[in-house]
Amino acid sequence: MTIQEWLGDYKLGIDIWNKKYRYNNETFEEWIDRISNGDEKLKQLILEKKFLFGGRVMANRNTKNKGSYMNCYSRGFVEDSYDDIMRAAVDIGLTFKGQGGQGISLSKIRPKGSPIGEEYTSDGIIPFMKIYNEVTAGTSQGGARKGALMLSIDARHKEAEAFIKIKSQEGLIEKANLSLEIDDEFMRAVEDYYEKGITTILHEKRNYSGHIIKYDVVPIKIFKLLVENCYDWADPAALFVDRFRNYNLMQYDDDYKIETCNPCGEQPLPKHGACCLSSLNLSEFIKNPYTDKAYIDTEELVQAVRVGIKALDKLIDENYKRHPLKEQQEMSYNYRNIGLGVFGYATALMKLGLKYGSPEALDFTDQIFGLIFRAAVIQSNELAKEFGPFPKYKDCVWDSDIIRAHFMQEEIDKMREYGLRNCSLISIAPNGSIATFLNESGGCEPQFALKYTRRTVGMTEGEDTYYDVYCKGAQEYMDLNNTKTLPDYFVGAQDIPYLDRVATQGIMQKHVDTAISSTVNLPNSATKEDIENLYLEAWRQGLKGITIFRDGCKRLGILTTTPSSEEKQPQTEQIIFDKIVPISRKELGTTHGNTYCRHCACGTLYITVNCDDDGNLVETFIESSKGGICKANTAAVNRLVSVALRSGVKVEEIIDQLRGIYCPACAKTNKTVDGLSCPDIMAKTLHAFYYGEEEIPQKNVVKSKRAVEIAAAKTNSEKCPECGEPIRREGGCVICSSCGWSKCG
Repeated sequence: MTIQEWLGDYKLGIDIWNKKYRYNNETFEEWIDRISNGDEKLKQLILEKKFLFGGRVMANRNTKNKGSYMNCYSRGFVEDSYDDIMRAAVDIGLTFKGQGGQGISLSKIRPKGSPIGEEYTSDGIIPFMKIYNEVTAGTSQGGARKGALMLSIDARHKEAEAFIKIKSQEGLIEKANLSLEIDDEFMRAVEDYYEKGITTILHEKRNYSGHIIKYDVVPIKIFKLLVENCYDWADPAALFVDRFRNYNLMQYDDDYKIETCNPCGEQPLPKHGACCLSSLNLSEFIKNPYTDKAYIDTEELVQAVRVGIKALDKLIDENYKRHPLKEQQEMSYNYRNIGLGVFGYATALMKLGLKYGSPEALDFTDQIFGLIFRAAVIQSNELAKEFGPFPKYKDCVWDSDIIRAHFMQEEIDKMREYGLRNCSLISIAPNGSIATFLNESGGCEPQFALKYTRRTVGMTEGEDTYYDVYCKGAQEYMDLNNTKTLPDYFVGAQDIPYLDRVATQGIMQKHVDTAISSTVNLPNSATKEDIENLYLEAWRQGLKGITIFRDGCKRLGILTTTPSSEEKQPQTEQIIFDKIVPISRKELGTTHGNTYCRHCACGTLYITVNCDDDGNLVETFIESSKGGICKANTAAVNRLVSVALRSGVKVEEIIDQLRGIYCPACAKTNKTVDGLSCPDIMAKTLHAFYYGEEEIPQKNVVKSKRAVEIAAAKTNSEKCPECGEPIRREGGCVICSSCGWSKCG
């Protein structure tokens, strides 16, 4: 079998396989054999698209790559000492280099103004957040990805307000997800405000190396600030820590202390904890899809769970020496954390004729996720019988609330004899990359959109092609029924009431011993009151955490399915040109930029792109070699681009207008050229400077220090760094539907 036979004409999936998971030009069959490692049952599940490992496993297993099989790590609490604060920076850097993400809690660091010894005062959390941000920005994960970081802090911390507001300061902390750690007492105070009009004040007393700090916290004030910032900036997320740290198999083991989580939030972990992930594709377990006889094959599903748990447990031993830190090796060995999850949930509902969030869908979810958890526990017990329990196993796992909710006493008594092989079992990750790989919905998310528009850049005559792309479920239904009309149970993320989203996640969380990573995408019309209600209901429903993203917020938009009203209006006939006054070059003063050496059919172009101190692109210059380049035309293009930049025309618009212009000389030359024409080369050069990503191989780029700083500050743009297309947010991750790129954040 080939990758084309496995995925058909799904080019995006083939591209993802080639870029992310294929090793050393191996064939598809070699890849399957490598990642299944001789396990025939596992191999068959993968061939049937019912199971996939997490990305690091598929990329690294049985290769000479040095990267870890595990995406998920947690550095836990940073202690209130300079030594541990700086040690944490080293630890996260080494973990990033080993291809793992990291989570850090700042809750124990003393706030700004607190005494240090007898003579000094603390600068607080912000300087250290900047350090961790820069480590993340500057560390490539084994050449495969950039670092992924989660920073969290107690909502009662004296600097919680500064933490909440920091994302609104563009360019300051852009490489980390943020989460606010909120306890039940805090949320009850918030609830009392809305239900009874009571404003509660919490009196805090903290001891920092013998210095006692006293201060008051008003939960409703902090909560409203959280809502305000979430509305505008989609950060921080919320971690409901009583449930987050206690609803798990290790609930009553005092030696296992969950501190924070991995960057996407599906793995609450102790300090230096690590977790290996894989997922089942629920969609592929549906029989007779899109008919009134559709059902899920539960027997097949249970067997797949057992195969998946066994496969993940085996990876613990294989990966032992691949962990970046010795402490991570020890934690993984002692507790054997694994996390089996799902994707294709939304597609499965479509195949069954169930509307996401409906009572029928919730009932299905309750039954299936309960079945998955039971099967995972039973399999881990079987593995313990064969190989022994995890080294730090204690009998109290059987007293945990989640075990008691799923097993009768006689079942528990039978399993106690051998214990469990793993201290954690089920995790619902976003699965953005692997879901896109198979053209499926991600994690437990609803389908982002039933239809969206994809653009391909034309290779002739400068024409781009736009075409409609339907989600897998919608396309399959239309093909099967020869129709373009979809039933009302086909819904996208923004068609689903947010309370239905929360109810779905709440049902799942009952059966998940770790956590669920999920983003609630709200329309631009959502109000701050909606966000208040969403946080409150999420806490009431027993969610361990929640991430909210409002379309069109100040953090820039996610992938939108329709143009804004402003974009819909034809602009060319409405602009009164004599009212547009470009900024004078004299007003700009000193500018900063990069110079790029490019090659066209006629010779060499030296293109300089400059920006002002605020990072706004304001001018370009083109110098050419002594060859036959039409200097008059290139000078004209350059001047018009510069005037357009200083007149407020969007850089993206300029790039789109120049991109793809065709020159026969460039097309016919035998020389190496960097584009279809001089204007096309200019477009690609503007793209390289503006997005910080090269569309063509980089040659002799001369970068000023200021230009590097400004380029780094632009990384908050919600566009794909690989193809420049808009991205969407799912489960704490950002995902590109056009090329498959994804990352936590």
